[in-house]
Amino acid sequence: MTRLVYDSATGGTCPRCKKTLAKCRCAQQIAANTVPAGDGVVRVRREVRNGKTLTVVLGLPLRADALAAFAAKLKAGCGAGGTAKDGAIELQGDHRERVVDLLQKAGHTVKLAGG
Repeated sequence: MTRLVYDSATGGTCPRCKKTLAKCRCAQQIAANTVPAGDGVVRVRREVRNGKTLTVVLGLPLRADALAAFAAKLKAGCGAGGTAKDGAIELQGDHRERVVDLLQKAGHTVKLAGG
């Protein structure tokens, strides 16, 4: 059986879903469903951006949707705003000690990183 690999009018096609590459969303779906590989240690660090202090949590072995749900728990536990993006959780303010406690209670190995 033959399949269309390239069409000069539309370009290439995805081997998974057989759609044109412009309409294919396979890579986004795969990226959203994969658990990032790491060393098993969650790192919590403080950053200053535009004069404001942020607490950044890196290395959580969670998918994108679970990371957003866990970020909501951390925000509620710290009483602060924040977001989950690019595999990290960012909380407004310096909440490192509280975040470390919450992460350890959730069963993660935690390490303070940075300054």
